[in-house]
This record gives sequence, C-alpha cells and structure tokens, in this order.
Amino acid sequence: MFLFSDIQQYHRDLTDRKTSCVEAVEHYLSVIAKNEHLNAFVEVYAKEALERAKLLDENRNQDLPKAKLHGVVIALKDVICYKDHKVTAASKILKDFTSLFNASAVQYLIDEEAIIIGSCNCDEFAMGSSNENSSYGSVKHPIDNSKVPGGSSGGSAVALSAGMCMVSLGSDTGGSVRQPADFCGIFGFKPTYGRISRYGLIAYASSFDQIGIFGTNVTDVGVVFNVISRTDDYDSTMIQDHTESNPIQFQEKTEKKFRIGYIKEIMEHPLLDQEIKIAISKKLDSLKEDGHQITPIDFDLIDYIVPAYYVLTAAEASSNLSRFDGIRFGHQSTSPASNLNNFYIKNRSEGFGKEVKRRIMLGNFVLSSGYYDAYYTKAQQVRKMLTEKTEKIFSECDFMLIPVSPTTAFNLNEKKKDPVAMYLADIFTVFANLTGIPSIAVPMFQHSNGLPFGLQLLAAKEHDEALLQFSNQISNQQKI
Repeated sequence: MFLFSDIQQYHRDLTDRKTSCVEAVEHYLSVIAKNEHLNAFVEVYAKEALERAKLLDENRNQDLPKAKLHGVVIALKDVICYKDHKVTAASKILKDFTSLFNASAVQYLIDEEAIIIGSCNCDEFAMGSSNENSSYGSVKHPIDNSKVPGGSSGGSAVALSAGMCMVSLGSDTGGSVRQPADFCGIFGFKPTYGRISRYGLIAYASSFDQIGIFGTNVTDVGVVFNVISRTDDYDSTMIQDHTESNPIQFQEKTEKKFRIGYIKEIMEHPLLDQEIKIAISKKLDSLKEDGHQITPIDFDLIDYIVPAYYVLTAAEASSNLSRFDGIRFGHQSTSPASNLNNFYIKNRSEGFGKEVKRRIMLGNFVLSSGYYDAYYTKAQQVRKMLTEKTEKIFSECDFMLIPVSPTTAFNLNEKKKDPVAMYLADIFTVFANLTGIPSIAVPMFQHSNGLPFGLQLLAAKEHDEALLQFSNQISNQQKI
C-alpha cells in the first residue's frame, strides 16, 4: 500500500525501491476515482501521468533523485496554463480553450521532474470564497459534504486534503489559497507579491494575484516554493533584485525568540467565532510562555480593508476580462446579433456567470468619470495607508498572528444569495494582498462542530523563507 508523508521521505522510498512513481500515480488515480463526488477535478491526466511516471522510473538510477520534485504528484488550479491542456478558469466563456504554452511556474515544476495529475475546479475566474461560482458545479468539503471547501481555489485544497495528490497549486488574490486551506485543514501559502511569476496565470486582478501553494506540511511547501520562485523575464512585476534562495533549512527546534504582533480589532471583531477567538488567544499565551514577545497592535483601518479591496480588484477585473469578447477569446453566441455591440453583449452575457458579471459592472462603475475619484482614488489612498501601516508594524514585529477566517466552513448555498456576507468572509485575508506581504494558513485546531481551522501568520515583504521556517516551528510544537 502506497503511503505519503513528505517529499523527502518519498524520495528515500524511491531510492530504496520501496515504491515507484508508477505506484504513486496509480494510488492517486484510485483516490481521485473514489472521491469523484467531491468535484475537485475538472480534468484528470491519467494516461500521460502514468506514462511520465514510467519514464521517470526507467531513468532513475539507484541514487537519491537529483531533481527536487522527481515524481512528485501535483494538481493545478484551472487558471494556470499547462501547454496542450484545457484551461477554462471554470467559465463557460473559455469552454474547451487549450493553452498554447506553459505558465512559468508549471515549466519549473516540469523541469524538476514533477508529475502533473490534473486540473482542479475553482470559482469562475477566481472570483469567490466558496467554490460555488463554477461552470462545473460546486466543490464539496472533504469532511462534511454539506459544507463549502472555501474559494476560490477550493478544488486544489480538496484535492490535497482528500489525498488525491502530494501538493497542489492555487492562486491567491484575496485569500483564495489561505481560506480554503483553513477550511480543509492543510497549509496554504501566499508568497510576497512578485516572488512567483504570474506568466501563464489567467488574470483576475493583476496587482493582487499570486500563485500559492497547498501542502500537508511546511517542508513540502518550502521545496515547491524554492522551485517556482525563480526570476522570470516574462513577468515584469517580479522582484528582480531578489537573490535566488537556497533550499530552506528547516529546524524543528530553535532557541530564537520572536516579536509577534496581533491586531486587537480583529481579535475583538463581532464576526469572529468565539471558539476560534479562544483557540488563537490561547496560542498567543502559549507563545508568550515560550519566551516570545507578544504585542497588541492598534489597527484603525480594519473597516476599510474589504471595501478598498473589492473596489480595486473589481476595477482591475473589468479591464482584464475585457479581452473575453467572443472574437479574440471566448464563447460566441449562436443567436443572431443586430450589430457588433449586440454581438459582444450576447457573447459575454451567455459566457460569464453571475458573480463575474457583478464584479465587471462594479469595476466599470468605480472607473467611470463621475465616480473615479470617489471610489477608485479613495481605495488607492487606503491601500497606500495600509502599506505604510504595515511597514511600521514590521519595523517593530517579526510576524503577525491573526485568524484566517471568521468562521469554519459554512453550509453550501448559505451565503450565495448575499454577496456582502460572502465578501466579508475574506475580511482577515485580503489585507496581505492589498499590501503584497507573504502570509500562510497554518492548520492547528478542531472546532466543536468537527471542522478544522487554524491561524494565519504574516511577515514583511520578501521574508517568505523566515515565515515558512517559523510556521514549521509552531506547527511542530502543536504536534508535541
């Protein structure tokens, strides 16, 4: 029977001939088949995954695999381009569209001999917090099928949580990796904006989007991050002067003590579930007892975070999605159109889902001449204030610790008819995207309702490796 604990152990088992890449792929294909009801995958690359596994087995010598991701089975969110494979952003407007190239992150995975096993369901164009806004239907929570898995990368989170792959990739525009990771009880990492190339990632909001990583442990997240965080000339927004990082050296125990801040307004927020509040408060007390410096932070901008985020992302989305008009890209209506404008309207009305239409219209509204200064300019000013506030916080703290989500996974259809309630589910995660800092969801606790939840750690820009190391440290402490 095939068992997976982490990439390092898997590579040792391959070297000792206790397992093979083919056995690994066959195992995951069987788990995918058993969990088809969860609707996590939109396409499974069974034949080619097995062929690649067989080739890797044949070419591998008796030494430890040289490639960092040799035989590692990885799933991709359906917004990340994989050459000669469909990429649809879970939208009817891109139905059957085939990618002509690899996203840079995917190419780096392939170069290190990873096996791509399939494409995962998501909210349409990554717009959602529950994975209910998909042309392929809703993804279900792996523990309780009546609950949502979180979004927009719900399929990627469920694929990993239910044991259908070793690692998965998602995208995080406002919490779309961290929130589903929290709901599903796994690690979800959003790097510093500009650390992973966005080339080949279908854009939602270009100044917010970042490819993120799901893992069952921090060391695997670190290995994948090291592989895909290479500089890339195809993405001008990447941090060009960042030194290529060596593999992260994780230490289970360290005597170093850190300055950890928490935001008082978040811990006292009326939306925060009491059990989550108590668990995180106890964790802060435990860290203090362990010798870390715990500092409360006053944050008077908390009520402006979600409105600023949705104004700016909707504005960018309305621009990015304008290319999907049925001529350059996208669905073409079969019903007759009286003129070109009517032709565009039919294509986009039939192709886009309700939530995507809502955000496009909101984006056009805040960018219109009469409202630009009142909404878009004000939101940019809030973003600048948040960035300045964040820089000040991290001049006094090494890390911030806050909840990931106000609640555990909620019921399917519970918030679908109330977009404001759905948007507020992102209240604790969008902050990291507005300011471009790295953040990770760390699974730690179980609620009395039986569902998992964890905590969110944040660090200053480009302190991704330090954030992963500290996340590994406190998650190992939790196991003891």
